Order: sequence, then C-alpha cells, then structure tokens
Amino acid sequence: MKVKCLLCHKELTYSNNTSSMIRHYRAIHENAQSAGSGFRKTTVDEALVNMVVKDSQPFSIVEDVDSKGNGGQRYEEAKEKAKEKLQQVVSVSLTSDMWTSINMEAYLAVTCHYIDGEDRLGTILLGVEHFPTTHTAENLALAHTKFMEEWGIQDKAKCLVTDAAANMIACVNLLNVRHALCIAHSLNLIVRKSFDEVPGLAELRAKCRKMVTYFRTSTTAKETLAAVQKQMGRPVLKMIIEVDTRWNSTFSMLQRLYEVREPVGAALASLRTDITPPTSLEYATIKEAIQVLAPFQQATVELSGEKWVSASKIIPLLKMLSHTTQTKTESLTTHMARQLGANLVRRVIDRSLKAEAITVMTMPTLLYPRFKKLGFLRPTKLDEAVTRLKGNCAEIIRNIPSSTPPQQPETSQSTDNNDLWHLLDTTVGQSRQSSSATADATIEVDRYLREVNLERHEDPLLYWSKQKHQYPNLYQLALTYLCTPASSVPCERVFSKAGEIVSKKRNRLNPNTVKKLIFLNKNQ
Repeated sequence: MKVKCLLCHKELTYSNNTSSMIRHYRAIHENAQSAGSGFRKTTVDEALVNMVVKDSQPFSIVEDVDSKGNGGQRYEEAKEKAKEKLQQVVSVSLTSDMWTSINMEAYLAVTCHYIDGEDRLGTILLGVEHFPTTHTAENLALAHTKFMEEWGIQDKAKCLVTDAAANMIACVNLLNVRHALCIAHSLNLIVRKSFDEVPGLAELRAKCRKMVTYFRTSTTAKETLAAVQKQMGRPVLKMIIEVDTRWNSTFSMLQRLYEVREPVGAALASLRTDITPPTSLEYATIKEAIQVLAPFQQATVELSGEKWVSASKIIPLLKMLSHTTQTKTESLTTHMARQLGANLVRRVIDRSLKAEAITVMTMPTLLYPRFKKLGFLRPTKLDEAVTRLKGNCAEIIRNIPSSTPPQQPETSQSTDNNDLWHLLDTTVGQSRQSSSATADATIEVDRYLREVNLERHEDPLLYWSKQKHQYPNLYQLALTYLCTPASSVPCERVFSKAGEIVSKKRNRLNPNTVKKLIFLNKNQ
C-alpha cells in the first residue's frame, strides 16, 4: 500500500505503521521546517517590534515580544545608520527641551537638523535621556556635551535652539555653540503679555474659558449644544479649551466660540446654569481680537515646521507681522481690540530689532534667496549683516588650501637674506592673501545679492543645489545656516509622542526602554 507525503508529494510504502513516514519526515523535512520556522519567527518578531514602536503599544500586547532584545537590537541598528548620516554632513543645528513624565521623571531631548549630501533638510532625534539630577546650567551643559561627543558632532554643531528658560540660556553660554531663542516661545510671550496689558481683556478671556469648560465637562450641556446645532442645520462643532502655555490655543478657543455663538446662546437659554454668554459688545471685541491675532497664528505654524527651512523666515515674518497688525489695528472699532493691536505691534517691533542683531538670524535671512535684503527693518542692521556675510565668506576662502607651493630660495647663498626678510615677506604674503580673499568674497556676495529673488514658493535648497558651483563659498555658508530651525517645537513633538509612550497604561516602563522606544519611533 502506498501513501503520499503532503509536503513533497513523494509516495511512501505503508506497512500498518508510521515508521517509514517518520523516517522520511526527519530525513527530509524536519531541518527545512526548523529553518523556515526560525525565519518566520524573526519576521514576525520584527513586525511586532515595529507595531510596538510606531503605534506606542504596550509590550503586553504580545508575550515576550522583546525577550530576545529585538527592540534593543533595532535601536542599535537605527542609531548606527543615523550616525553614518551625520558623518556626511557639513554642519548641524540642535534643538533641546525638557519634559516630565506622568511618573514625575525628568527627561532631556535633543534633536539634530542638517542638510544632507543631496541638499535636502534632515532631522534626527539624538536621544531622550533620563535627567534625574538638578536642572542647573552646568548639568545641562554636561548632558549636551555628552550627546555631541557620542554622536561625533562636537565640531559640526553651530547653533542650539531653546526656550527662554534662564538655565537653558546659561547652559548654551557654557557650550561652544551659538544660541537662538525659540520663536514660537517668543510669539507666545508677545501675545500673552499684550493680552495682560489690556484692562478687561483678561476678564473676558476668563469668562469665555469658564463657559467653554462648562460645555466640555457637562454631558447635558454638550448634548444640548450638539442638538441645537443640528436643529439649526449646522455642523456639530465641539468647544476648544485653551492651554496656558500655548497662546494659539486661546486663539482657537475664541475662534470656535465666535463660530458657534448663536447655538451657544440658544443652548444656555435652555440649561439651568448661572453661566451667561458674552454680550454683543464682548462678541464684537472677540471678533476683532481674532482678526488681529490671525496673522500670529499663521506665523506660528510657518515657523514651527521642521520639514522646510524656517530660521531664515524669522526676520521677514516679524517685519510682515508688525506691518499687517498695524494696518488691521487702524480699522478696529472696539477699544480693547485696538489696545491689543497696539501692544502687539510694539512688542513685535522690539523682537524684530533684537533678531536683526543676532548672527544666526541675519545670516539665514541673507542666504535665503527669496528674501536676501528685503526682510530687514533697519538699513543699518542690513549693512552690518551684509558686511558680516562677506567676512564669513572671506574666512572660508582663506581656509581653502593653496594649490601654489611656497617659493623656495634659488641658491644657498640667499638663505641668510631670506631669513632676514622672512618676517616681512610672511606679513606681506598674509596681507596679499587676506586682501585677495576679501575682494573675492565681496564679488561673490555682491553678485548673489544682485540676482533676482526667488518666488516665495520656490525651494531655496534646490536653488543652492543648482548654484553651488556659481557661489561655492556662499553654498558652504548656506549648509551651515539654513539647517537651523526657527523653534524648539521639534523637541516638543518628541515629548508629545513620549506622553503616548509613558501613558497611564505603560507607566512602569524604565527610562532606558522609554529612550529606545522614542528614538525608534522618531527615527524610523
């Protein structure tokens, strides 16, 4: 009697027992099955690690997914690939921020921004380190130095973007990098202080917040508002609550409240509550406040991106903000909104004047072929910035190795005379070289600045990629300055993801695991 193997379809002799079939399986299929199973297990493990990392799932979603260190292996592999990328770049800029988890454990995050060999903007999260020590400037400086040394970028890091915390500012002063204040934090302070300086506006904001909180926390109020919106044939929109640390959340709260003001009034009329809606004059103030704040919302979004060149937009956008806000303020009718507009204009101009005195702000603006000299408020600061750009360009030219070998004495008899004149000859040679470098830099910069500016939607990095041979020294400066982000928002986005990873359901993750999971999530 014959039987057929279901794996290879070979016919085997059957003699009332399974001995021949077992021997066949062990000889032919067992090793193959084992090898195949091992491969499939590795593939499945990798897929599970990807799911845990990308979707911030707990390890308990599967049993022993990380028992053989797959997550750790993936972390080391990803880190090595990231290091290889940074070895190829000319310069990098960093952003840094602190965060406290649900377990009250402090973490420091550092992101790295660069322009790669194909003239594309890139971002790498260097790490999220547990920071159990006190947050002094010295401890922060040591942590940043450790990051830079570990990644081999201590000589490439040119700028560090942070918020305005005193310990962060003092930390940067201890490092060999330039400092740039996060423009998103600066705009937040500008709007918050402008609000607080208007009598009655803080009270109106508090009144709106109280009403919004009521509609967000009361199930009855929430359902009533939704029902009223449906009856009016409107889309069901939920209230938005502000966050104290984000001025644009106040903008969103007021904008949504004004949008649903009629359904809110109708809903409050049918609810048993002592909360009263804003008066018609207060709604008029809210409407005009939204109008004057809208450009700040647009600027905040524009300057918080990490996928496009952003630091070079700070000076031009501040100039446009002051002009636009001034124009809008002149047409306002409510007293509080006009005061708010005047405060905003004054504070934006003050911030703009400070930005025009900072190298890491002026150089990216000049090297941004859309703007060049157009973004500056003061002609004197523009002239200083152009002079500084020419100086930086000349420095690059001087550091280019000379292709002409030094002239050697023709005879041994002239050696003594050459020694006698050596100091003067050296001084003259250096002077000639310096003069030549300055002249060459002036020609290159002036030629670049005379070119027609790009359209606003054209890609500045594509421009420099095409013009790298036309302006070789300015191209090197573009690689250095155009990678700087305008804000430290990239780090804040890291901590937004960290909050998902260290959630209430995953609050027992140790800091080392947190570090690896966040790193993999941001760098894959």
